Amino acid sequence: MVDLNVLGKEFGPFEFKYTWKDVVLYALGLGATNDDLNFVYENDLKVYPTFAVLVPPFSELVPILEEADLNLMMLLHAGEKIVLHKDISTEGTFVSTAKVSNIYDTGKHSVMYLEMETKDENGNLIFNTTFSALVRGDGGFGGEKPPEAGNVPPEGKEPDFRDEIATYKDQNLLYRLSGDLNPLHVDPEFAKMAGYDRCILHGLCTYGIAGRSILRSLCDNDPKRFKSFEVRFSNVVFPGDTIITEGWKVSDEKYIIQTKNQDGKVVLSNAAAEIR
Repeated sequence: MVDLNVLGKEFGPFEFKYTWKDVVLYALGLGATNDDLNFVYENDLKVYPTFAVLVPPFSELVPILEEADLNLMMLLHAGEKIVLHKDISTEGTFVSTAKVSNIYDTGKHSVMYLEMETKDENGNLIFNTTFSALVRGDGGFGGEKPPEAGNVPPEGKEPDFRDEIATYKDQNLLYRLSGDLNPLHVDPEFAKMAGYDRCILHGLCTYGIAGRSILRSLCDNDPKRFKSFEVRFSNVVFPGDTIITEGWKVSDEKYIIQTKNQDGKVVLSNAAAEIR
């Protein structure tokens, strides 16, 4: 059963050093090509805003989850949100702190929210991230129910933009080099034990691919215009799937987002992006 004593507790600081090579490796893991030269070439290099999800690495968060007495084998990455305050530089050092902001009780499962604040080495706030984890079978402790999911596409209305990015069958092998070494994404036997007939693509890779679609559809590939992106993970994606991201305009700054695979199955739901 989840230990509620971690609620409100702060953890860290966590230091994350990176170079332009890490930036390029991340872009390649999202499927960037020669057509995305500014994101893969160190001359006038730009950083995909979703690079923020790498900080701090998941390995740094595991002790927090363990202190909360969560069963990591029953844990699912439920959602992710980033809010950018400044451009991410092409190299440097980040310092992050984390706090357990909420622990909800669905009745059957528990849902924990970790909020993280990341600054550069000069103390400037660069971005905030929120990581939510659902722990199967860990509910029923009498906690508050999670809020209702929002950001639902308007029924019967065509999206204001639609963008497709095809993944390739070995993309999981490259994306994992950006820090997520979970064997679920590389070891076929491990994937079978988890109930899949083959390895699945990292959820945060799908998230980053959808972020690429938002960036080029709404921001003219200018990271300065990308403010925030939040999602719930709804279904798995397999390497080789096509990722289709659609957006519905709510205002000049906000779009409701939904991401599907080539079969129409929603993989990122209750999603929204803010732009500048």
